[in-house]
Amino acid sequence: MLASLGVIDLWTYVLGTVLVILLPGPNSLFVLASAARRGVAAGYSAAAAVFIGDSLLMLAAALGVVSLLKAEPLLFVALKYLGAAYLFYIGFNMLRGAWRQWHQPQQKAAGTSAHELAEPFRRALLLSLSNPKAILFFVSFFIQFVDPAYANPGLSFLVLGTILQVISLTYLSVLIFTGARLAQWFRQRQRLVAGASSGIGALFVGFGVKLATATLS
Repeated sequence: MLASLGVIDLWTYVLGTVLVILLPGPNSLFVLASAARRGVAAGYSAAAAVFIGDSLLMLAAALGVVSLLKAEPLLFVALKYLGAAYLFYIGFNMLRGAWRQWHQPQQKAAGTSAHELAEPFRRALLLSLSNPKAILFFVSFFIQFVDPAYANPGLSFLVLGTILQVISLTYLSVLIFTGARLAQWFRQRQRLVAGASSGIGALFVGFGVKLATATLS
């Protein structure tokens, strides 16, 4: 199946993609948090940014940006620390917001105006693009399932990327509606929300530390 498009071991790829997507990461946690705090529309706004960011990274991987990052180590270092700083920034803001919510549990949640929906999109897009290791992942993962004898490997990358995005959309949709349901349940439990937000904020700080110490090897 899809061998005519240069894709090999399709079901192994699908299984591996599902397992990778199910691993908790900053993108999925941010989408879940956006849906839990602001509703389904905000969740899908963040998810759309993740799709765009991942698509751009996959395109960059297919165009050989990994070779550039390896040839110019300082470029990778700069991108790495910028990404780590942004993860720290998100984590710090979530921890600060959780602290305020803990001390003001009756404060009402923010609405979902057009301005508020724009913020999850921008933040999720920056979050998705802030990890240069993702480019290396897409190359190293995709290349295992591309037939080296196929004349148009770009088409194979496109097929593999489309499959990944469909699986990602399904998973993020589950997170979005789960987050929205949790928001309804948490509405009268603001201190519990503050505790959960602080936990997610701490995870983002941890993601920043992990990225800051990452290497291309």
